[in-house]
Amino acid sequence: MYSIYMKERFEKRIPITFEILRKITEIDELKGLWRGGLNINPQILKRLRKSVIITSTGASTRIEGANMTDEEIELFLNALKSNPPENRDEEEVAGYANLLGRVFDSWNKLKLSESTILSFHEILLHYSKKDDLHKGKYKTKENLVMAVNPQGEQAVIFRPTEAWLTKKEMDDVIYWTNEAISENKLHPLLVIANFIFEFLAIHPFSDGNGRLSRALTNVLLLKAGYEYIPYVSLEEIIEEKKDDYYHSLRQTQKLHKTEHENITSWINFFLDVLLEQANKAKDLMENDDPTKLLSPRQNEIYILFDTLKSISVMEIGDKLTHIPEVTIKQALSRLVSLKLIERIGLGRATRYVRVKW
Repeated sequence: MYSIYMKERFEKRIPITFEILRKITEIDELKGLWRGGLNINPQILKRLRKSVIITSTGASTRIEGANMTDEEIELFLNALKSNPPENRDEEEVAGYANLLGRVFDSWNKLKLSESTILSFHEILLHYSKKDDLHKGKYKTKENLVMAVNPQGEQAVIFRPTEAWLTKKEMDDVIYWTNEAISENKLHPLLVIANFIFEFLAIHPFSDGNGRLSRALTNVLLLKAGYEYIPYVSLEEIIEEKKDDYYHSLRQTQKLHKTEHENITSWINFFLDVLLEQANKAKDLMENDDPTKLLSPRQNEIYILFDTLKSISVMEIGDKLTHIPEVTIKQALSRLVSLKLIERIGLGRATRYVRVKW
C-alpha cells in the first residue's frame, strides 16, 4: 500500500536550487515559443519526425552497446517487412523504432500505469526470441548493474531493487508520479526526472531498462505539453553526453534508499539535455530550417557540399581526418533522412549530393 513515508521520501530528495529553477524557467519559455509561434511547413515536420525515429533508435540502442549506424538502421527499417531481424542489434533496433513510432502516434491516449509499462516492454522486445519468457513481465531474478574495468574484470556498480520487491516499488512510484502531476505542486519536469531516476534504480526488467526509460521519458514529456519532442531527438543528445549520463546516475544511485538521498546530479543532467533539446526546437521554429538540428560534426560535413557537387565517405574522411568513419556514416544518414542530401549508388560506389530547396 502506498504510504505517506514514500511520498515524503520522493519529495525530500528532489532539490529546489536556483540553478534548477533557472533551467526549468528557460525550458518553459522555449516551450511557450514553440506553442505560440509554430509556423513550420507540415512537410518538414513530417520529414523531421521520420528522421527522429531513426536517429533516436540508433542513439538509444548504441547507448546500451549496439553497433548499428543510423545509415544501417534506415536501410534495415525500410526493408523490415520483408526481412526480419537476423541478430541482436537488429532485434533491438526494430523494437525501439516500433515503440517510439507508437509513442509519437498515440501519446495523448496513454496513461502512466503498470499495464502501459508492461505493454511497452513487450513491444520493445517483440522481435527478440531469447526474451520470449520475460518480455512484458517484471524480473524474477536479481539483475546487478555491472561495469568492466580496463583489465577486463567485471565489477558491481549498483544493486537494483530485489525481484520480490519490484512490483511494490513500481506501484509506489507510478502512484506518486500520477498524484504529483495531478496535484501540480511540483513542476512536471521534476516529477518526470524523479520517476525516471526511480525506474532506473528499481531496474524492473531483466533487459531493456535503459531503452524503456527513454521511451517513457518521451511519453511523459509529450503529456506535459512539450510538443516538439517528436521533431528533436532526445536520445541523440543523451548519446552525445553518454559519459555525463552514466556519471550523474552513479552519483545519485549510490545514495539510493539511504537517509541522504539526493538526486541533484541527475536532475541537473536531465534538465541540461532538455534545455539543449528546447533550444534546437527554437532554432528550428525560428528558421524553418532542419540544418539547425545538426550537431557540430554533422554541420561540418554538410558544409562540404557548399563547394562539392558530390562526395563519398572516403573523400570526406580524407578532408576531415579528425572525424571517425563511423561518425561520418551516421552524419550522412542523418542528412539523408532530413532530405538535405541524397544518396546515389550502392556499396563502395555510393556518393552523396546536396538536395536543392
